[in-house]
Amino acid sequence: MNNDIDNLKKKILYRSTYRGTKEMDNLISLFVKSIINDLEYDNLKQLEKFLDIDDDNLLRFYNNIDNDIYLEENEITKKFKNFKLNQK
Repeated sequence: MNNDIDNLKKKILYRSTYRGTKEMDNLISLFVKSIINDLEYDNLKQLEKFLDIDDDNLLRFYNNIDNDIYLEENEITKKFKNFKLNQK
């Protein structure tokens, strides 16, 4: 199981760093790096799903602008909002 978690973390870190735009690469990778080592397997799976959301909708969510999609409220989305508040 530890090997599965390590591989999942590596995958998540890679995906968070190579989003497609420099702004989102920086924002998402900083967010992921700040929380990844504190997450259990279930939360890592939530984070992996969170990374499936396109950059435009994540940026809208981050800036409290209406999204084209519904983002499920869970521990990861809450942490992302708190991360935003901590960055100001």
